[in-house]
Order: sequence, then structure tokens, then C-alpha cells
Amino acid sequence: MGLVPAREHGTLGVYGRTNFMLTNDFRIARVQKTLRWFEEDMPLLDMRVKELSAERQESARRFAAAVIDQTRAELERLMQQRPEEIIPPAEAPCKPAD
Repeated sequence: MGLVPAREHGTLGVYGRTNFMLTNDFRIARVQKTLRWFEEDMPLLDMRVKELSAERQESARRFAAAVIDQTRAELERLMQQRPEEIIPPAEAPCKPAD
């Protein structure tokens, strides 16, 4: 019994840059979703930690704030790494008419 021959799948013609852009956009969307989730969860944190001592409540709030700050920093880093939009020469902006 032999192996099934390998086939090419998908419709991405050029793999390099297109794949990077899709991957980076996916990462940005995922980090944005995570950041929204963390931010929306902050009010619920008070309910979850209300039975803890004041010191532990404050520690939990500081930790949650630190995680949100790190997530924002990660989002900023990903946004800065986003490749510039490339305009093909055929679609270059026209010079203004005199």
C-alpha cells in the first residue's frame, strides 16, 4: 500500500508576503479580542475577589491591570509590525492636473 500523492491546496498564489499579512492581521484581531475580553471582565473581577482580604483584592486588581497593559503593548507592537500597504505601479496615485 502506498502513500497518497501530495497535492497543492488553497488559492494563495504568492506565499511569502500574503501569508505574513494574513497571519499578522489574524494576530492583531486575536489580541484585540483578548483585550476587549479583559477590559469587559474588570467589573466582574470585583465580584470574584470580594471574599478575599483587602490586600489580596488589591493584588488581583493590580495583576489584572498589568495583564491589560501587557496586552495593549502587544497590540501596539503588532500594529507597528504591520507591513505597509503596497501600491502596485499600475495603480500608483496620479499626479494632480495643472
